Amino acid sequence: MTIGPLDNQEIAFADKKMMLLPQDPVSELRRLMGKTAGDPLRVVGVGAGAWGSVFVAMLQDAYENVPDLVQLRIWRRAGKALDHQSAKHLFDVINTREDVLRRLIRNCAYLKYVEARLGDRALYADEILRDGFCINMLDTPLCPLKVVTNLQEAVWDADIVINGLPSTETSSVFTEMGKYWRERRTMPLVISLSKGVEAVLLPVPHVITPTQMIQQAANLPAESILYLGGPNIAAEVYNKEYANARICGSEKWRKPLAQFLRQPHFVVWDNSDLVTHEVMGGLKNVYAIGAGMVAALTNESATSKSVYFAHCTSEMIYITHLLAEEPEKLAGPLLADTYVTLLKGRNAWYGQKLAKGELRPDMGDNIKGKGMIQGVSAVEAFYELLRQPSLSVLHPEGNKRVAPVELCPILITLHRILIKRECPPAAILDALRDETMYDPRRRIEVAQNKACCIPQLLQTRDPYHVQLQRLNE
Repeated sequence: MTIGPLDNQEIAFADKKMMLLPQDPVSELRRLMGKTAGDPLRVVGVGAGAWGSVFVAMLQDAYENVPDLVQLRIWRRAGKALDHQSAKHLFDVINTREDVLRRLIRNCAYLKYVEARLGDRALYADEILRDGFCINMLDTPLCPLKVVTNLQEAVWDADIVINGLPSTETSSVFTEMGKYWRERRTMPLVISLSKGVEAVLLPVPHVITPTQMIQQAANLPAESILYLGGPNIAAEVYNKEYANARICGSEKWRKPLAQFLRQPHFVVWDNSDLVTHEVMGGLKNVYAIGAGMVAALTNESATSKSVYFAHCTSEMIYITHLLAEEPEKLAGPLLADTYVTLLKGRNAWYGQKLAKGELRPDMGDNIKGKGMIQGVSAVEAFYELLRQPSLSVLHPEGNKRVAPVELCPILITLHRILIKRECPPAAILDALRDETMYDPRRRIEVAQNKACCIPQLLQTRDPYHVQLQRLNE
């Protein structure tokens, strides 16, 4: 057989591949997904909050030199305008960064920011994202991104979807996306960054995590949905502070995806325990609000914050053991993720603002310049789930059975402050001073007893049929 000379397209494609090592993660992932020459790996971010935008921007920086191998775009809704104060602040940020200023002038985009500063025109979130600015993180300019505001156009041919949506929006958006994928022969992979849960009380109380929401809404196979989380503050990660994360899910995809996502300053490990990592991702936001309150109310007292840390982590351990018999231990990256969120996440910031009186719970949980405060809805979800009379655990200091939430005094107090709004943020300190609160060690001992686990709390199939099966047994 005679092999003819390569055409120009094949030569160009080969040159691109030579820029990467023979066993590089892009080639391996493309091979697993059956990609051929001239058919790029299409990666789409859905949702453009701070972490979602930074995540896509990091990949854009990493793979911008090989557009024939990897193409990236991000979807966000159109029509959200910046207020004049934010436009003025963005203008100031631009003028402090010579590289950004030169780029905008070179692209003939600087004048619109001048006009917005003067109040002569409006700027929109999708518009500035194309220039590399996230509405929830104006102080940290990103690389310019390819922004698509039509959801169908953005995702219909995606190979990998990065879910950067809040958990409260995940189901509705992925239900819409599922309609566009009905005729596809192969389904995309989804990497969910979303942290939060929803509680479903009937017919059997259980919690739904974002990956479960995605599976149900878009009718995707479970093995194609993964969760990524870690001790990361979005702006710091983009500024190349050393960071790490774990991608959790099926072994077939988590290992090659971990290599694909890994960068010199952003180490990605892989893990099989998706349940614990995803639930902890929701719980850390719950307790970060309280951490912010304690920090503000005690003038950053290290002693008070450490007491709070001991109690809140024991509650987190207890709750995860209710959901799974052998969850991943709260150690290493999981503990680090909790620590950094309590230290400097947006939920901790929100708790501080509440304690200082600069915000109130009745102002809502979608805050200008910060986005959705996921911990608020998670407080309500976990509280409502764990207070159900159909669930009970043995109290460690008596022979009576109680609702699981009774062993979570911090969660109860946060619910009273944020949801019932019946007491001020200072009540979080009253909870820590409560003389009846037993040693956190006792709660962990209860959690580590396998009899503590209530499997129905985390259902991956129809809970009604699970209940019938139990009745029959």
